[in-house]
Amino acid sequence: MAKAKTELKPAKWQITATTIRCELVDDFVTIMVNKDWSTRCAWYNRYKQKALEDKKQKFDKKVRAKMEKCAGPDCSYVAEYREKLIQEESGAK
Repeated sequence: MAKAKTELKPAKWQITATTIRCELVDDFVTIMVNKDWSTRCAWYNRYKQKALEDKKQKFDKKVRAKMEKCAGPDCSYVAEYREKLIQEESGAK
């Protein structure tokens, strides 16, 4: 999970999410941004993070190949979505 941007005021909403096509894993992913600007990617949480936490976790061949391409918490798609929301919240176009 990406760290919260503490220098920013909390958002006026609790949590927001969007589903996008992630070209890195060639799948649809849901990106969530919390009120404190911390972020999560549902695909990362469901697959890559579980694999990192539990080495015995089994995934099929296609998913394992996608996990290698997943950027995790440093994903550009997650960062772009958070920045877009920050701009919307601050009123910048």
